[in-house]
Amino acid sequence: MRAVVQRVSAASVSIEGRTTAEIENGLLVLLGIACDDGEKDLTYIEDKLLHLRIFDDENGVPNLDVSEVSGSILLISQFTLYGNAKKGRRPSYIRAARPEVAIPLYEKLKSRLKEKIPLKCGVFGADMKVSLINDGPFTILLDSRKEF
Repeated sequence: MRAVVQRVSAASVSIEGRTTAEIENGLLVLLGIACDDGEKDLTYIEDKLLHLRIFDDENGVPNLDVSEVSGSILLISQFTLYGNAKKGRRPSYIRAARPEVAIPLYEKLKSRLKEKIPLKCGVFGADMKVSLINDGPFTILLDSRKEF
């Protein structure tokens, strides 16, 4: 599972010209699910999203997580995070999960996060327009399979 996590002061998603979800202070999360992702990957991403200390404390040091600043998460599915453009000019998405695998994992993550933090979401598979004001800018890449 991969996630692009952006600390935002505002973010929204629109479908067919209509805003369907928006947040103020919090995280915009673009989530990609691989064809072989499972419970371990889901738990890793969930824990990181809830506990990444990327919000400034009273001294301007990124020491606080999203809940400590009363923030929200805007979660957007994005299979293109598994695009591989190493060869040729057209990315291959062979590692991206098909909807029958990805949707249950996406829904499970939504359910778990919703229990712990204010959550807004895009619509799986929809053509979405995402807007954000990146605060910092502060962007983190997460991958449940990479060890650094």
